[in-house]
Amino acid sequence: MSGVSEKAARGSAPRKRAAPPDSTAVALPAPFAAWFRRRGWQPRAHQLALVEKSRAGRSTLLIAPTGAGKTLAGFLPSLIALTEAPKPKQGAGLRTLYISPLKALAEDISRSLVAPISEMGLRISVETRTGDTSVARRARQRVKPPEILLTTPEQVALMLSGADAGYVFADLDTIILDELHALAPSKRGDLLSLGLARLNTIAPSRPSRDRPSS
Repeated sequence: MSGVSEKAARGSAPRKRAAPPDSTAVALPAPFAAWFRRRGWQPRAHQLALVEKSRAGRSTLLIAPTGAGKTLAGFLPSLIALTEAPKPKQGAGLRTLYISPLKALAEDISRSLVAPISEMGLRISVETRTGDTSVARRARQRVKPPEILLTTPEQVALMLSGADAGYVFADLDTIILDELHALAPSKRGDLLSLGLARLNTIAPSRPSRDRPSS
């Protein structure tokens, strides 16, 4: 009777395995674990997995349905890194770059991200940069960018075209690519590929921590 123990085959209930330890306490720093508890939530497996992969410097691909906490999963490693062990600045201070094919999506994600940052009392700056961003704000972002910037492939190309690109992206350690399937087969996907190649050149110390999501 392959795969079934003799005792179980006779009708005895199999012995239950011991419950695993609280993954929230194990994997997340105190402010984040407390925030999940206040919300009455448990972190999902893919959210914790991205934290672990990011700590190991691994690139990851996340495919999850709407409502599965995909946005939080993508940004959670960056929020933890910026809170736990902020690095000394080598350039302008931009740490995480989120790239979306849609400027409206970048705005929506920004609003979704600001809420938990505010609720946890984290001192992390988040901004968007699209074609609708004012000239003054875009100029300021080249000198004093946020720690997390949400933008589009075209805006990344414009930022990389400046003589100060090395300074702007010197501290970059994470890139999040959203809705990648909408970009990959198009000329915008080619533009994004060129931008990523350029970023690897001007930020060579950046570990391989790109987190595409779909």
